[in-house]
Amino acid sequence: MRYLPLSAKDREDMLAATGAKNMRELYEDVPDSAYNDALIESLPAHKTEMQVERHLGRYANQNINAATAPFFLGAGVYNHHIPASVDYVIQRSEFLTAYTPYQPEIAQGTLQVIYEFQTMIAKLTGQDVANASLYDGATALAEAALMAMRVTRREKIIIANDINPDYHETLTTYLKDDAIVGADHSEDIAAIVIQSPDFYGRPEKYQIWREKADALGALLIVVITEIISLGMLPAPVEADIVCGEGQSIGLPMSFGGPHLGFFACRKDYLRQMPGRLCGKTLDADGKDGYVLTLSTREQHIRRDKATSNICTNQGLCALAFTVHMALLGDLGFRQLAQLNNERAVLLANKLSSIDGVKVENDNFFNEFVITLPKDAHDIVNELTHDNIIAGLALDGNRLLICATEQTEESDMDILVNALKAVL
Repeated sequence: MRYLPLSAKDREDMLAATGAKNMRELYEDVPDSAYNDALIESLPAHKTEMQVERHLGRYANQNINAATAPFFLGAGVYNHHIPASVDYVIQRSEFLTAYTPYQPEIAQGTLQVIYEFQTMIAKLTGQDVANASLYDGATALAEAALMAMRVTRREKIIIANDINPDYHETLTTYLKDDAIVGADHSEDIAAIVIQSPDFYGRPEKYQIWREKADALGALLIVVITEIISLGMLPAPVEADIVCGEGQSIGLPMSFGGPHLGFFACRKDYLRQMPGRLCGKTLDADGKDGYVLTLSTREQHIRRDKATSNICTNQGLCALAFTVHMALLGDLGFRQLAQLNNERAVLLANKLSSIDGVKVENDNFFNEFVITLPKDAHDIVNELTHDNIIAGLALDGNRLLICATEQTEESDMDILVNALKAVL
């Protein structure tokens, strides 16, 4: 939507209607200390629309991105290919006609996709039931923790391994200050949270955490930020709740969102699950029909009875995910996971051949950590001048590197040669 500014006459008429003499008087409740007139005066004079577009375009052209440069950044948001057919299918009238799925008689296309999305997530995660999605992986984890607290009537959460820092921060925001405790804590534990692969790309073995959770009388929550890993790694059937991010299938990185949170659990906890659930039934004519079966959100029931204040299910994102997964099929999904792993292994081997570079991980899916002989932040910044997005700089000399099916061997060679030149 373009910005259509008001004319001076428009402003005068509105000020007259409010009784204010000028804009400052209109906002008289704002203290003078909050105004920064120097900043306003430093802004350039007004320009035409064409001048502004060209000016901003020159700034934008200074950026480098995954489409124009070798790209090795992951850390929870991944650069995967999206078939052109996904965008075509999601714009079909079956999905655009109804604004919301609340009126099933006109939203059967949307409701069927939600049902199929839930089925796909349940199958991928090895759980009994999945909901109709959440905002993103971080809020899905927060909702999982709150659900575990309701189920167990306990107040503490153990984060047992290295989860994504953004997820950790979101979880801290949702919970009480003292709700997150260390792995050595054993009292009042509602759930143990593990991420697999963890933030550094290392897959987890679930059984040891299942046994630990059972010993504490707690639930086991498994977080997955790279859902394609489920094409190679075992489904976390040992978990009570599985949640995470589905962006890797059907959704672009989009500077961090909007993305797609998924959430699945054992059927025992169905009525404590946040969000909403779509079910399949038969209509009066005996034909398949789809309806919203469970909506325990505060939009639908009393706030004190609601399981969540989530007000949307990222329906368009779930649609894109479902279309892409349907195009891949079981075999295609497994092949995609294998290709990701093969590219990452090839990249790790190439990097480990550089003097002074060491691959830390003993195992990984498509993401791993390397140590460098120099500060990783300096290296990443230096390589941007060569139009290379080298990964995520961690503390000290450590660098988190990712490879996907989009990572060509020529891109890997560019990174290797660039690192040799700067180290």
